[in-house]
Amino acid sequence: MSDRPRLLPLLGTTRHGSRDAMTCLYRCGNACDHPVPNTSDNTYFGDLVEGEVTRRGVVRAGAVGALVLGFGGAAAGALAGAAPAAAAPATPVLPEVGDPTAPQRGVGNGALTFKPIPPNQLDTLVVPNGYDHHVVIRWGDPVLPGAPRFDLHGQTAAAQAKQFGYNNDFVGVLPLDRRGRRALLVVNHEYTNEDLMFPGFTGLDNLTVEQVRTAMAAHGMSVVELERVDGTGQWRAVGQGRRPYNRRVTALATKFELTGPAAGSAWLRTAADPKGRTVVGTLNNCAGGVTPWGTVLSGEENFNQYFVGADAAPAELKPKFDRYGITTTARYPSGSRKWERADERFDLAKHPNEAHRFGWIVEIDPFDPESRPRKHTALGRFKHEGANVIVARDKRVVAYMGDDERFDYLYKFVSDKKFMPGDSWVARKNNLTLLESGTLYVAQFGQTSAAEIDGSGRLPTDGAFNGTGRWIRLVSGNRSYVDGMTAADVLTFTRLAGDKVGATKMDRPEDVEPSLLTGKVYVALTNNTDRGKAGKPAADEINPRNLNKHGQILELVEDRGDNTAESFTWSLPIVAGDPTDPSTYFAGYDKTKVSPISCPDNVAFDATGNLWISTDGNALGSNDGLFATAVEGPERGHLKQFLTVPLGAETCGPFITGDNRSVFVAVQHPGEITGASVEKPASTWPDGDYAKPGVVVTWRLDGGPIGS
Repeated sequence: MSDRPRLLPLLGTTRHGSRDAMTCLYRCGNACDHPVPNTSDNTYFGDLVEGEVTRRGVVRAGAVGALVLGFGGAAAGALAGAAPAAAAPATPVLPEVGDPTAPQRGVGNGALTFKPIPPNQLDTLVVPNGYDHHVVIRWGDPVLPGAPRFDLHGQTAAAQAKQFGYNNDFVGVLPLDRRGRRALLVVNHEYTNEDLMFPGFTGLDNLTVEQVRTAMAAHGMSVVELERVDGTGQWRAVGQGRRPYNRRVTALATKFELTGPAAGSAWLRTAADPKGRTVVGTLNNCAGGVTPWGTVLSGEENFNQYFVGADAAPAELKPKFDRYGITTTARYPSGSRKWERADERFDLAKHPNEAHRFGWIVEIDPFDPESRPRKHTALGRFKHEGANVIVARDKRVVAYMGDDERFDYLYKFVSDKKFMPGDSWVARKNNLTLLESGTLYVAQFGQTSAAEIDGSGRLPTDGAFNGTGRWIRLVSGNRSYVDGMTAADVLTFTRLAGDKVGATKMDRPEDVEPSLLTGKVYVALTNNTDRGKAGKPAADEINPRNLNKHGQILELVEDRGDNTAESFTWSLPIVAGDPTDPSTYFAGYDKTKVSPISCPDNVAFDATGNLWISTDGNALGSNDGLFATAVEGPERGHLKQFLTVPLGAETCGPFITGDNRSVFVAVQHPGEITGASVEKPASTWPDGDYAKPGVVVTWRLDGGPIGS
């Protein structure tokens, strides 16, 4: 047992916002210690329109009820103006589902009447009066039938590969029956923190190879069957029986198929995979989305930290590695996990192309546990926060994506093929190929008041941060629109393509979510404390504050309400922070009545169209939380805090079920505070002994709709 003293989070232990240095080490490989990867000198779209931007009308979506498979509220991929979503996928074990467009009971009228909870630093999950919560599943709980009991002092890779993984992030819930009694929980496991996983931890160099393999098995994804409790909004993991859908996807052993134009290209070939078609594992899976055809998308984000040896990689690759945050000046960069001790493919001196096989959008079919997950190269390679899909008027599907890095870009993908509604094998086969071919775009934003932006966050004289913008084509199928780059080049090194065409540098674009009711698209821009520093881009209208600690929410309206359009208008309805700070903005709402918010990370919608926002790295000193606000009508901008997570944790997810009766969140990295260890935890959530990441469901005690 270690006798290391526990260090308190004093000066110098925070990086992003109030994110602790321990989180920076394990989650992103100390990204702030490394140079900003984007060194391009992009020119901006400029002052395209003088005066206030006129909003173009958008087509309102159809049924408010179910979004996906009759049950998909939060991350389901709205079908704005489109045909109904596909019903249950045809699988070896068919789920029983009903009409996905049928109205749901208990949705509510959309009014957010709960009393907001105050900011706090409690080591517990706090919900409003009249609500309760339950831990659905936690790190180490069994997933596969026959999984061994969790053994903190004797954990193995074989055991972890059958148990719930570490640091859950994205949460999706897909129904398994017509009555809303059974569902599948799909969760990402983004990263591991060996300080808080292994008793007696003294450093990554001192881990055994088996412990490294255990950490690899704790990455990836989990699929877990759920059951509703007594007709309430509470859910629990099914603990007995066959559980045929339950599955673990890991970084250790799961094989993935590469699809799209870059699959098989020279960039993706390795000694172990000379055809460039099959990848072992998925890394640093952050957010994601549920598709209208009932699959789950997962974004590979900070994959760079898992690789070593780029200093000895071929010279022509080093600029590309640098652009993706892979250090080329030292064998072991700051934050390196040194996984090459367990698997030499993570040594770029020996296998330089292995890094190119990560940073993609992954698609998994939770209804077919025997299916091979896929990495879709047509959606580009960067540090994906996630992807969310909607169906356009012409039935092509559109995926929106953010690249979570300081000064990186916002993207969208438009499919070549069209979505087919229904649950026939023909529809199923068609829809599973929709993300394999299409057109990839990057966003360029124009401003209406560029001359008035001074970095203080002061509103321009037209009363809004707003403008117009355009989507710049990067590649369509096998055709590149970027000079000097082939289609495979563009898709494998998408950041470099964005640099070349002059995309707008953003303040860490993370989750991107379309609204079912309005067709508008919302983007969480988390923060960027490098904005305006010497030698770094200064504030502009879409990123209006220098040294931006708190972030903002972007609202984007596609022209003519058509998600395939190549131009749009935009505004910032929320500029986050303490409402007493004059640099904050809440859509013009009375700021004395709104909750303080910092570092928006993930966004979601309930069935009535309210926007829910989770935070990561609250720079106001409180625990992270979940917030809700109307985005239309007189209550637009009236932001209210719904819950807080325990000490040191981040709020991930969220997911609100289509009947508006349950809200799921992932409590990621509780107790992740410098100096904490298994023996001396900074948090004892959820069981009172040592910190364990887990998924929580919250519901109203009277059975009514969430929020109202």
